[in-house]
Amino acid sequence: MDNPVPPRATGPGPRRRDRHGRGMRGPIAPPQVPLAASRAEAFADLVQDSVERLERRWPQLADIDFLVLEVPRLDGQSWNDEAVPLGGSVPAREGRPARVVVYRRPVEIRTKGRDERAALVHEVVVEQVAEVLGLTPETVDPRYGED
Repeated sequence: MDNPVPPRATGPGPRRRDRHGRGMRGPIAPPQVPLAASRAEAFADLVQDSVERLERRWPQLADIDFLVLEVPRLDGQSWNDEAVPLGGSVPAREGRPARVVVYRRPVEIRTKGRDERAALVHEVVVEQVAEVLGLTPETVDPRYGED
């Protein structure tokens, strides 16, 4: 062994294989598969599905902005003894459309599965739309309150 093979120099370029020689790992699932969607995206889809369900009956909902926020802001309010709100609404004013907000984390904490979460999201959206329109939730969605 008079002429040992010198180690190959690793350059600044991208690695072609991992340390075990199997190749670089790719994504677990393609982007169009639901597995690749984050929890926030899946939750936003639930809100959108609920809004689309209501828009068939109430076309004026197209003028309302629907938002998803992680948690409600404190803004001088305290909920020490009260439950954390699941949603909120802001009436239209000064050229701004009305807004309906659904808070993702409080809803997720109160539900166990996707079906239960979808039902609670729909209830929150119905309640907030009813508040914006000045109607009862049962008027907005006749199936409100049913299991």
